Amino acid sequence: MDKHLIIATANDLVRIAPDRVVYISSDGNYSTLIQADGETRLLTFQLGQIERMIADQLGSVGNCFIRIGKCLIINRSYIYYINIPKQRLTLSDCRSVNFTVSASREALKQLKELMEKEGQ
Repeated sequence: MDKHLIIATANDLVRIAPDRVVYISSDGNYSTLIQADGETRLLTFQLGQIERMIADQLGSVGNCFIRIGKCLIINRSYIYYINIPKQRLTLSDCRSVNFTVSASREALKQLKELMEKEGQ
């Protein structure tokens, strides 16, 4: 059985397959989940709480997610282009999904080194 990430509050529940999550960005006490179909979902959780949910619920499947910087968790399978000087990261499946996000130079530098080291 495929694992799903389940994020539940008092009023709602999101159940999503990890490969459908492109990235999750944070703004204080809220986070926004961006799906591969372009839909966005506002979550009443901080990024650290979501990070723990991913680890607890998905186990090794959750390794597809990487936290970069203070306010971004990305799905590594969507990493397409890293530009350190412009502080830009493009997440794409080279078909229909294409998002560009900002991240710190240091976070992008570490991500680039990690991708080079893993050879993925």
